[in-house]
Amino acid sequence: MSFSGIFSTLMLLGALQGFIMSGLLFFARKRPARDRLLAILILLIATACLNLHIFESNWINELPLLRFLLNFVPLVVVMPMGPLLYFYVKSGLDPSFRLTTAHAPHFYTTIIDIVPQLIALTYVGGVLGGIFRNHPQPWGIAIDTYNVYADIPRWLSMTIYVYLSYRYISVAQVNNEKHLRWIRQFLKVFLVFQLIWFIYLVPYVIPKYTDKLLDMVDWYPVYIPLVILIYYLGIKGYMMTAEEETAAKKAAAPPAPIPDTIIGEAVPLLMKAMEQDRLYLNPELNLSLVAQHTGLPPKTISAVLNQHLQKSFNEFVNEYRVAAFKQKIAESQQEQYTIMSLALESGFNSLPTFQRAFRNNTGMSPREYMNNQDKMA
Repeated sequence: MSFSGIFSTLMLLGALQGFIMSGLLFFARKRPARDRLLAILILLIATACLNLHIFESNWINELPLLRFLLNFVPLVVVMPMGPLLYFYVKSGLDPSFRLTTAHAPHFYTTIIDIVPQLIALTYVGGVLGGIFRNHPQPWGIAIDTYNVYADIPRWLSMTIYVYLSYRYISVAQVNNEKHLRWIRQFLKVFLVFQLIWFIYLVPYVIPKYTDKLLDMVDWYPVYIPLVILIYYLGIKGYMMTAEEETAAKKAAAPPAPIPDTIIGEAVPLLMKAMEQDRLYLNPELNLSLVAQHTGLPPKTISAVLNQHLQKSFNEFVNEYRVAAFKQKIAESQQEQYTIMSLALESGFNSLPTFQRAFRNNTGMSPREYMNNQDKMA
């Protein structure tokens, strides 16, 4: 098989993969709205690959009627890709985003993609109506010339929307860091493609180099990356949602109950670590240090605290620190010490952390508590 044959087959495989992935993303139940935008984007790339496969293949010449009819079907539709990319990014980072009729002006430029089909319809209609002579050559030349220069606004549109997407993610408030990483990868892939397309486009739109470029490399430099895009975007985009759904199910599932034997072993060890060994006085105390001290696995400590004591690790430790602060207030001459010094002696590593923990435990600020103690004295 010749290289052109391999290239044509590659385009066909890419198109088929694109149709499959766009169908899975668009029609699968309970998929987020952003997946439908990605599905349409992949579908447009797939139809462009199919178009090139058709017109690079010899079998189309054996079906003249089909070849004729395809002149009226827009298979290369590029102008909506930029807006779809941009709105996919927005919907990926903002789950509340929905595409509405207010966004329709972004897609008005699609008219640029269907001008060749309109020219073909005008010519055929004119011939059938007796307005034009049955002489297709000037019309075909007009379509070919238009297709060359139409790539300029297509490239500019994609580039502008990639830029707008980057600007959006630079200011967006994002809670899902994993999805943000995927969006950045998504945009980098398109940025690389835009660079490849630009390198190809510069000589392509210069009349004296157009035919030479096509004779030398045809459309390989642009369309092979498109096939890669189909596989990458389809598989990665589909898996991202699948991973999010799995994580959401795990988060929603209730934790397995802890056996009483483990609770009976863990609780006394944790109490001893705090009440006798006073680990809470270490301002750098964390779950790992308590695990090392008690010999309990960190997961067991977290589970016991969360399920049995209904406290987080920080809440558990800070209760002892707040109690230590109260004890120091009762035992010392308050005017001789600052709140900050007493908080540090109780195991806190900063004043804001201490104040927040104290209010959570007592419902009042440290100063309010000390004033109440003075009144009671």
